[in-house]
Amino acid sequence: MIRRPPRSTLFPYTTLFRSGAVVWDCMELNLPDNGTWEIRFERPLDDDKFFEFCAENTDLRIERDASGRILIIPLGGFETACRSCDIAAQLGNWAIADGNGLVAGCSTDYFLPNGAARGPYAAWVRETRLANFTEEDLRRFLHLCPDFVLELTCPSDPLHTQRSKMQEWIDNGAELGWLIDADNRTIYVYRPGREPEEFVNVDHIDGEGPVEGFRLELSRIWQGVKASGCPL
Repeated sequence: MIRRPPRSTLFPYTTLFRSGAVVWDCMELNLPDNGTWEIRFERPLDDDKFFEFCAENTDLRIERDASGRILIIPLGGFETACRSCDIAAQLGNWAIADGNGLVAGCSTDYFLPNGAARGPYAAWVRETRLANFTEEDLRRFLHLCPDFVLELTCPSDPLHTQRSKMQEWIDNGAELGWLIDADNRTIYVYRPGREPEEFVNVDHIDGEGPVEGFRLELSRIWQGVKASGCPL
């Protein structure tokens, strides 16, 4: 379990996180006001070490930005989990019927060309792009950018943070991205070389490009979790 330290302190790995056989350098832990913990190791973690770090701390949401900072992101809560499951289920059901790609949810990161390791709420990848990965590769974080990415806003993932992250997906090779701001019933569509397009209070949105034929129904996502229970 993480013990909350002073706002910026140098620690050995074992004072904060579970540790198996891996030996970690000291690190600086910064606690900004937005709730995301930022970690800088004395020597930046390479991709293998980063994956091991994540595997040792499976109860945490962990990403790495392009500068090498490790980000510990708070969990989003029950309502966000309901919305995330709804989105992943709709995309996954369509992908099975379509047969051209695979869907992954929010329990994996992707190593991007700019050096970041990011995890979306849901993503679709063309199956042909996976042919050159070994069985061992597929059990780790992949070195690719998904073709289609879905992101959500929530208290731990505010709009300004998610807009920057979505642009990063597009800059690193995603062909299409949807950013859903459910509390404001707004969806932002990101495409390479174009400004984001904004849709407000629509009941669905239709896919294009890599996910042409997919339709995301939004009424349950807009509704969220009410006092009477989760509608999902």
